[in-house]
Amino acid sequence: MIARKSIAVLLAAVILGVGVYQCLTTRGAAAADDDEGASVRPTVTVQVGRLERRTMYKVVTGYGVVEPAPATPRHPAAAAAVAAPVTGVVTQVQIAAGQRVRRGQVLVRLNSDTQTQWYAAQQVARLRRLYAQHNASLKDLQNAAAQLALLQVTAPIAGTVVSVNVKAGDAVSPSTVLVEVMDLKRLVVRADIPEPQAGELEPGQVVRMIRPKAMTLRLGFISPTIDSQDGAVMTWASLPANSGLRTGQYTRLTIVTATHRDSLVAPDESVVSDLAGHSVLSVVRGNEAIRVPVRTGLREDGWVEITGASLTAGTPVVTIGAYGLPARVAIRVAKSQ
Repeated sequence: MIARKSIAVLLAAVILGVGVYQCLTTRGAAAADDDEGASVRPTVTVQVGRLERRTMYKVVTGYGVVEPAPATPRHPAAAAAVAAPVTGVVTQVQIAAGQRVRRGQVLVRLNSDTQTQWYAAQQVARLRRLYAQHNASLKDLQNAAAQLALLQVTAPIAGTVVSVNVKAGDAVSPSTVLVEVMDLKRLVVRADIPEPQAGELEPGQVVRMIRPKAMTLRLGFISPTIDSQDGAVMTWASLPANSGLRTGQYTRLTIVTATHRDSLVAPDESVVSDLAGHSVLSVVRGNEAIRVPVRTGLREDGWVEITGASLTAGTPVVTIGAYGLPARVAIRVAKSQ
């Protein structure tokens, strides 16, 4: 009996020792894990860019259409719809579509209800001879010439005939457009700009046409009135004589309303808002990203104008991954794709 009790006591002691050892081992491992976790800092993978110096532009974007130039104090309108001056019948069409004509060139001849073009021409010739012989008055000659002019329709501007709408034998009236003439070297891009943006416009500002082809123009006219239907202000800029554009073509353009030279700029995706709504960016210093407050200005072509303390061109900043970064964090820079 004593031997059996001794064996039982010995087994209990062994089991208790094993349990105590396992408990101590588990606590030691847990403590070691806690110490190791306390020394590890979270690392965020990001991509970076650099601050640069650039000229930034404030622009108004618009969509326009190519049209003949309107009349100005120095030039007539670049397009003319030539109507019949009297009721009559077309006797002769002396031009064709696509033909260049000079100002004053006869385009169409007519017979009116009261006389023919041939008779009117004969009357003018006769009165000129008589006037030269002092046998007719200047007033009679001028009246005859005016009657002939009504039957000889001439080009009001030099340009290209873009359409001929009648043929010999057609009856016409003063509402009939006979021919359309256009000076294709004097075209403009007309753009309607929303009234809130039009207040920034001034004549002479740079207009950058983007489509259908890139070219730089100057804003020539800003309407003093607002269209009551769409609330837009009409503007136009003259195209160069050799622009190669056609009337009716649609264009996309920007009008430069402000220029900031040598501005410090950051990649657009690097400037984000913090929880308070303030603009910040994360500057890369060694293996860390440190949040810096900035003030923003103009935005253009993926860049944003910034001002902030201790920021210079060439400073690396977080781009992809900038949103939601804490004020200071360890980072790992990933290679750009």
